[in-house]
Amino acid sequence: MSSEPLAFELSCPAPKPETERVLLAHGSGGLLTSQLIEQMVVPALRNPALEVLDDQAVLAMSPSVAGGGARIAFTTDSYVVTPLFFPGGDIGELAVNGTINDLAMGGARPLALSLAFILEEGLPLDELRRVITSVGSAAARAGVPIVTGDTKVVGRGAGDKIFINTSGIGVVPPGVDLSSQRVRPGDAILLSGTIGDHGATILAAREGLQLGGDLRSDTAALHELAAVVIEACPDAHAMRDPTRGGLAAVLVEIASRRKLGIVVDERVIPVSDPVRGACELYGLDPMLLANEGKLVAFVPAADADAVLARMRSHPLGRDAVAIGHVSDDGSGRVSVRTPLGSRRILDLPYAEPLPRIC
Repeated sequence: MSSEPLAFELSCPAPKPETERVLLAHGSGGLLTSQLIEQMVVPALRNPALEVLDDQAVLAMSPSVAGGGARIAFTTDSYVVTPLFFPGGDIGELAVNGTINDLAMGGARPLALSLAFILEEGLPLDELRRVITSVGSAAARAGVPIVTGDTKVVGRGAGDKIFINTSGIGVVPPGVDLSSQRVRPGDAILLSGTIGDHGATILAAREGLQLGGDLRSDTAALHELAAVVIEACPDAHAMRDPTRGGLAAVLVEIASRRKLGIVVDERVIPVSDPVRGACELYGLDPMLLANEGKLVAFVPAADADAVLARMRSHPLGRDAVAIGHVSDDGSGRVSVRTPLGSRRILDLPYAEPLPRIC
């Protein structure tokens, strides 16, 4: 037998790339959310109504059904907020208001909502009763009934207490045409009030922060304020409610998809002291925090002052301001003038800094 040492050739297979998986960031309103929608959902389901990527689909009906050119607006949304109850609102009120707002941003008069629960086994019935009561109160305040729904229950650990899905339908009056597709150079950009209130409230509730002041979610139904904007400017071009991803998501998405430049002045954007304190504490930008009772309107510059005056006459628009304008530079970027007088480019983060906020 040979005394030479035996030689062994070891071969290891090349490591396989990790399977791509859904992350919390995919639902946070940041860059991954946009990529998921634009690269996976839209190509698979492509149709003209979907490709607009507004908060709702506006669907034409035959004249014999609609009469006078009215159209139907249809939207759906799901709510997975934690905690379920927070200063200023809860998951039930949020679901009602958020779905009404998606209809209103298309210029629709909301007609009715659906309500579907996914409940985790073991949820205290008192908590469910409290949410249902809140849903009923919010729907009554808005004058929009819940007309159909569904309930499913999953096993312990397969959910997180309560998930809610709501859908809504509404009627868009003849002559009203609101869409991000209509935003054009020269438009003034109007904001109905302070930003970041909802996001900062959820952050404070989760972390047990005492930030002072009356920090509360701004959740509210915006259909009456949206109607005020349309009445003041029948040719208003677009409205959006800056929820997940905040004001930044609205501006960046419109600029990048339309290849328009947007210029805003950070110095005039209203931020409450408690929200500003939370942002300084955690290193957050208030323009990235969610809102649930604010709207952004894109209107012809000549109409901006009249629209602002009307918005300020409404309780939900009393702090309305003009924050910038749309340019024709074709950059597809949002330029922000800072309090120091410099400029920075606003972009969507990889993920919204606070998941499961709505």
